[in-house]
Amino acid sequence: MSPRHLPKERVKVDNLWPTLRRMWHYLGTRKWTLIVVLILVITSSALSLIGPYLLGTMIDDFLDVTTKRSFIYSLSLLASVYLISIVTGYVQQFLMITLSQETVFEMRRELFTHLHTLPLKYFDEHQDGDIMSRLTNDIENVSQTLNTAVIQVFSSVLTLAGTLIVMITLSLPLTFVTLFIIPVLYFGMKWLTKRTRVYFKQQAKDLGDLFGFIEESISGLAVIKILSQEAAFQKQFIEKNEQLRESGYKAQVYSGFIPKFMNMLNNMSFAILTFVGALLAITQAVSVGMIVTFTQYARQFTRPLSDLANQFNGLLSAVAGAERVFEILDEQPDYTHAHNESFDTVKGDVSFQHVSFKYHNEWILKDVSLHAKPGETIALVGPTGAGKTTILNLLMRFYLPDQGDILLDGQNILTLSEDQLRRPLAFVLQDPYLFEASIKDNLLFGKPEATEAEWLEAAKLANADSFIRHLPNGYDTLLREDGKGISQGERQLLSIARAILRDPAVLILDEATSSIDTVTEVKIQQALARLMAGRTSIVIAHRLNTIESADCIYVLNNGEVIEFGRHHDLLKRQGFYYQLYRHGFNDA
Repeated sequence: MSPRHLPKERVKVDNLWPTLRRMWHYLGTRKWTLIVVLILVITSSALSLIGPYLLGTMIDDFLDVTTKRSFIYSLSLLASVYLISIVTGYVQQFLMITLSQETVFEMRRELFTHLHTLPLKYFDEHQDGDIMSRLTNDIENVSQTLNTAVIQVFSSVLTLAGTLIVMITLSLPLTFVTLFIIPVLYFGMKWLTKRTRVYFKQQAKDLGDLFGFIEESISGLAVIKILSQEAAFQKQFIEKNEQLRESGYKAQVYSGFIPKFMNMLNNMSFAILTFVGALLAITQAVSVGMIVTFTQYARQFTRPLSDLANQFNGLLSAVAGAERVFEILDEQPDYTHAHNESFDTVKGDVSFQHVSFKYHNEWILKDVSLHAKPGETIALVGPTGAGKTTILNLLMRFYLPDQGDILLDGQNILTLSEDQLRRPLAFVLQDPYLFEASIKDNLLFGKPEATEAEWLEAAKLANADSFIRHLPNGYDTLLREDGKGISQGERQLLSIARAILRDPAVLILDEATSSIDTVTEVKIQQALARLMAGRTSIVIAHRLNTIESADCIYVLNNGEVIEFGRHHDLLKRQGFYYQLYRHGFNDA
């Protein structure tokens, strides 16, 4: 029904300032730490302005024999200034690292939490590896920038403003010489960052695509080998890897120009400044100590410019990652905050009333109506693509119908909270998912508050207790990812035990006995019979023995219910169901 990978639009790169404002919002929640950091930055910047002045004064005092006795005092004062500056620098860096890690922790927590609220449609349209890249690589880019960028931006701006004021005070002609760097810097940086931003964004996108392809390749490795498609997948990997190499190369090349460009401007500015200062010193317009002081300030003036340029370069990488994170956070969740106060004990009455659903402008279900009374079993049959699994996805509110209503005990499921809707329901799927945890923990996913007696009884009712006790560590046996290490049938028995422990009002069986050997199928059928007793059951199956005893069978084709009734009544009509029966349900 839903393609796993769909083409994505090219990501926009023109939302720099909105993204920065959102990043600042996370930092703003810890304003007192920021205030302390800002005070330390101001102190450190002020000390950096005092240092060159003391150095020039000390040189003039040393050259003037009448004030030579103050040299030791000036030297001690200069050393104290630099020592205090170092201490404040360490403290502010420590506080900023703490702040950045807390901020990134909150962003990652919010992103992970929000992912679990998104509709399945979002995951159908995005590769798993791309989503993982946003959770890890993109947020890590934000973390690395926040560790240093905020302090450096504050410090650079303060130092730049303070240095400019001092330089104007010392010598207006030399200040004009120093400022010639500004227009050259502006136009050069504008040209570079315009390209850098695009390539950093493309690099993040290409990295996500590569992660997604790798994840898909590893998950489907067995199929790749069976179909002898190793060479084809290696070729695709090389192509995607080449795309990442190219975008990463361009991003790093253009960003690498920035420090080189700044160094060139610094050296040019220093050379011109030294030449003009020497001319002024010859005419005795300024002292030697003042020239030394001014060159130090000139260096100090260009250094924050260089730092800001480099920070902006790193900031672009962080913004590229943050934009991708915020794209997910801006996705609308699949539920409302509705809570139906009148909805209490669930009896299990399920009704679809003229439900239609389209996916990417294609109608998957058309005017479907069906009804399962409490305790009844209804079966959904039909060829592949008829819409059977879509009906279950709509019932679980993984997707929302475009037309019609879905009722649970007479209440529209859109008026129920997630917990009210899904707690009374349990799934037993053809390929059950088990987590990388112990068998006991996997059972408890169905009901975390269950007692030991309850989960043991559930395992026994599901015919799973005997094989579990033969495992090396019994119920404490650790399963690998997705239950690897035990057979398909054993995984199915654990899934049934988990459903029994949940004690649902409505049971959903989706091909629950498909691809199982005969002996295991007998155990599963016995377990399912115990599970289905007294419960509303909705069954999708291709095997006759799982549906012939259903209270009502709904026959679907091309998204429409074309027949419904009991097994023998449908056979008598000799319609579509009769044709399925004659050709065998496994071929449907």
